[in-house]
Amino acid sequence: MPHLHAIFPLPSNSKPFRHSNIFSSSSSSFSSSAPIRRRLPRTFSPSKHPNLKRLTSRIVQLTRRRQLHQILEETENAKREYGKLNTIVMNAVMEACVHCGDVDLALNIFHQMIQPHSCGVDTVTYATLLKGLGRARRIDDAFQLLESVEKGTAAGKPKLSTQLIYGLLDALIEAGDLRRANGLLARFGFLLREGGSSSILTYNLLMKGYINTGCPQAAINLHEEIQLLGLEPDRLTYNTLIFACVKAENLEAAMRFFKEMKDKAQRLCCSDLYPDVITYTTLLKGFGHAKDLHSVQKIVLEMKSCHDLFIDRTAFTAMVDAMLNCGSIKGALCIFGEILKQAGANVDLRPKPHLYLSMMRAFADRGDYNMVKNLHERLWPDSAGTISLAAQQEADHLLMESALNNGQIDAAVENLTKIINRWKCISWTSRGGMVALRIEVLLGFNKSMLSPYLLPQVLPGNPIERIMLPLETVRPLSGSLELKKVVMRLYREPVVPIIDDWGSCIGLLHREDCCEINAPLSTMMRSPPPCVTTTTSIGHVVDLVLKKKYKMVIVVKHSNLNGTTHGSRAVGVFTAEQLHNLVAPVPEGLKQKHTVRRSLTMF
Repeated sequence: MPHLHAIFPLPSNSKPFRHSNIFSSSSSSFSSSAPIRRRLPRTFSPSKHPNLKRLTSRIVQLTRRRQLHQILEETENAKREYGKLNTIVMNAVMEACVHCGDVDLALNIFHQMIQPHSCGVDTVTYATLLKGLGRARRIDDAFQLLESVEKGTAAGKPKLSTQLIYGLLDALIEAGDLRRANGLLARFGFLLREGGSSSILTYNLLMKGYINTGCPQAAINLHEEIQLLGLEPDRLTYNTLIFACVKAENLEAAMRFFKEMKDKAQRLCCSDLYPDVITYTTLLKGFGHAKDLHSVQKIVLEMKSCHDLFIDRTAFTAMVDAMLNCGSIKGALCIFGEILKQAGANVDLRPKPHLYLSMMRAFADRGDYNMVKNLHERLWPDSAGTISLAAQQEADHLLMESALNNGQIDAAVENLTKIINRWKCISWTSRGGMVALRIEVLLGFNKSMLSPYLLPQVLPGNPIERIMLPLETVRPLSGSLELKKVVMRLYREPVVPIIDDWGSCIGLLHREDCCEINAPLSTMMRSPPPCVTTTTSIGHVVDLVLKKKYKMVIVVKHSNLNGTTHGSRAVGVFTAEQLHNLVAPVPEGLKQKHTVRRSLTMF
């Protein structure tokens, strides 16, 4: 069939956000063009200590919102008003920098704090900085900092403690770097050993690391080692093991740990071992994915029977998602109604947009246009939190899909018109894109809304090697060359392939990425480049170019890529310019001859 193609540019007026370092000596960034009022000079009395608890709470709130620039501005204002701030406040500012991913600014604050007349540093300061260095994968700097603490040469003379080790260990495991995490345990693990063996917290972190790296079975195997060492698993241990079992799709093992958890809590009369809302939510996700409705209903009933268990919004959402995955629309509706009822007395239970979209997907599949329309209308006034642009776009697509599945062609066309006018673009590979394609087929060429293009010169099923450009014709550049030697090449061409000394394509250099005239090309290229094999169909490559907006795709000889071109020899390229030259609009004669009967035939 003809290959359709529609491109709608989406204008963007957003500008990159920049923040200045307010800890510099200059305060010109806070100057204003407004007239300056005459005020009495404010003096700070060292004998009267200011109450900085409100400022600390304010920094914590802004940290959750990731408003780092506002934190820096208010901190500078407080310094001008009160003078020197204490270590607690500055630790909160450093935590904000780490939370927002600006470890360089955190280091700058650290150096400010260790100055002779500054507030000084403590163990919390070092733990926060180590966590930030670990998240930024600056492991060498983190180890150097730990060694200076161990040798006693670090500023403030902090003691090497478990708090410092656990902070860095958790950051490494979150980043999925188990090799470095095990190296950290081998180097400083003596601090974490209780009675000659590692603590249960260490094993909890290791299990989380194995799960994050896609090895849940390795996390489950650690349970035997925990038992051999005589360590007592806590609630976090059991929750992590159950989560690993769900990831490994071993629900029988998950229920064994769940039963062991409850039996042990009853035997020891330990309330801290009883399953919490995280335990039940994890099991709901597992059985929902397995489409085991009976087990889902059993867990929901047990949750509602626990008087000491508070079912929060996340747990209610997991119930609805599990019911929908099992195909129980009535069960999902009952729980959804219960959420709305309880949300009247507790605003923290108001459903998030995700829950509305989950319900809309289920009813759109059934063609229940009225229900999807009601959910679409109540999404804005009744949901909690921010409704992202992606969520808004999907909601519009689901409304169009439900109308089409219900047989209301005119309503579907009307919704598609609104989508085109509002969003200006639609991805063919998305759920909404497939619905739009069905509407296009129903309307036919003579009433097309998206101005389709044809590929008359090629067949989408043919291999890409038939129309690719040989690599030699696009003249790839060596990655060791400096930009100043080939700058005119980038003026003429928007993208150029980059090769190494052995002739392998290692990346693509885009014109908009050229920012350092004296830098090697390899430092500015995008790597690895998008690649396909010579046997890949032309239609798949065209879809890839349209979906990802690639300007160039590398064609390689080998078939086993594993997502990279390493070890595969590049033989050609396919560019967006080639695609532009291949497409052609639908001829007027074809529009008049070809019409498609309006029906709801699926394809």
